[in-house]
Amino acid sequence: MSADRLASVSGEVKQEIVLLSPLSAAAAPEPEPLCVFGTGDFGRSLGQRLQQTAYRVVYGSRRPHSCGPLPQGAQVMSHVAAAQSASVVFVCIHRENYDFLETFAPQLKGKVLVDVSNNPKKNIYPEANAEYLQRLVPGAHVVKAFNTLSAWALQNGPSDASRQVYLCGNSSEAKQAVAQVATKLGLTVLDRGSLAAARELEDFPLELFPEWRLPFRLAISLVAFLFFYLLIRDIIYEYVVNGKDISFRIMVMACFLSLSTTFQVFPIASLIMLSLCYLPGIIAAFLQLYRGTKYKRFPDWLDRWMLCRKQLGLIALGFAVLHVLYTLIIPIRYYVRFRIAASTIAKIKENQTTVFDTTVAWRGDSFYSTGILGFGLYLLLGITSLPSVSNALSWREFSFVQSKLGYLTLFLCTLHTYLYGRDKFLFPSTYKWYTPPGYMLSLVVPSVVIVLKLLILLQIQTHRHKYKHTGSLLVVMYGRYLFTPLL
Repeated sequence: MSADRLASVSGEVKQEIVLLSPLSAAAAPEPEPLCVFGTGDFGRSLGQRLQQTAYRVVYGSRRPHSCGPLPQGAQVMSHVAAAQSASVVFVCIHRENYDFLETFAPQLKGKVLVDVSNNPKKNIYPEANAEYLQRLVPGAHVVKAFNTLSAWALQNGPSDASRQVYLCGNSSEAKQAVAQVATKLGLTVLDRGSLAAARELEDFPLELFPEWRLPFRLAISLVAFLFFYLLIRDIIYEYVVNGKDISFRIMVMACFLSLSTTFQVFPIASLIMLSLCYLPGIIAAFLQLYRGTKYKRFPDWLDRWMLCRKQLGLIALGFAVLHVLYTLIIPIRYYVRFRIAASTIAKIKENQTTVFDTTVAWRGDSFYSTGILGFGLYLLLGITSLPSVSNALSWREFSFVQSKLGYLTLFLCTLHTYLYGRDKFLFPSTYKWYTPPGYMLSLVVPSVVIVLKLLILLQIQTHRHKYKHTGSLLVVMYGRYLFTPLL
């Protein structure tokens, strides 16, 4: 190749290199400044998180030179100077210290003030903190936000339980500016409307398991009823009628008395609550089929019931785990070991042997097999309810596990109970004081659910041409609640 040609190619390469080179440091955009009032735990954590998201943080403090350790690279100024350097100001101070903001309200005019404060109790002030702040600084645009996050969540990165940021305010532009910051922090923004909703947002952190209240009340009521019901049947009845003092069984009656006695509190409550997770879906399906449309709202009680099925299922799973754990320690109980030893010694003395009964063996193995399979699927439902697992599943996969495998779990657990009872319901001695045994109580609701589910499937299959459109809507309607997640 000639020298002229080489020079030409070299020039072209240099031209390519110049065009593809990165921008110089001088041409890099200046980080957007944000102001934080307050240098406490939340203020420091928020500033650190903002800096990690390429914001420039300026702190406003009454004592700029002695305010404690702050994120490296952040500036500290007086409140007035810090506010003038940014258009968005995060007010990370307590309500009782808001009064000083009124002194430099003119400097805050047009600024977006983000109120992140909370109160120790409900209704201790006549108005919400954000509304009080807006009254102190009428020229600013107050937005209530970030109060549902903790300093720990900001410092360590928000988890699935603390990714949502609720905000409210009277200015749509101010809310948009705050929403943009929250989105860059990797948070999900939910707009709750005007500043009138600030009190509701401030009450959120004070709620203690609000979605668990109904399931907990139901579980406590059910356990209390079953405990006293079985206490009368199994303990008091034996003492009054047969003169036997078996009060020591009270301590373990909640889990499982022994293999020769009736099903007890926790397994009964577990099976009933599992069936209660599916019963509202059955009721909703019948309503849809009856109405022929999905465009009518469900009654409020049914809507609330369907939305708390995850909590019902988790409590039911907890009862099932306790039942399984106690079943494993039955052989080491003193009462069980004493009965086995006494029976063995009595047979030795009388020179008797026990003949192997194949029917009993089949019943026993079937009983344990259905229980193990049902409990395994039970655990699978609980595992797929974890946000980290459910987020990795497609909707088809999630609905398959929570719906189809869920009904299979209910069927196996119900069959497990039927195999336990076998033909005991035929004997009059089973009905102490004319009351049915506990295991029969546990079969009522799940049996109804299974039968109604079969009727729905039969109805849809028989009239598929009629419900071709409605049936698909039925699946969609399930989708809103379909075990959201169920367990």
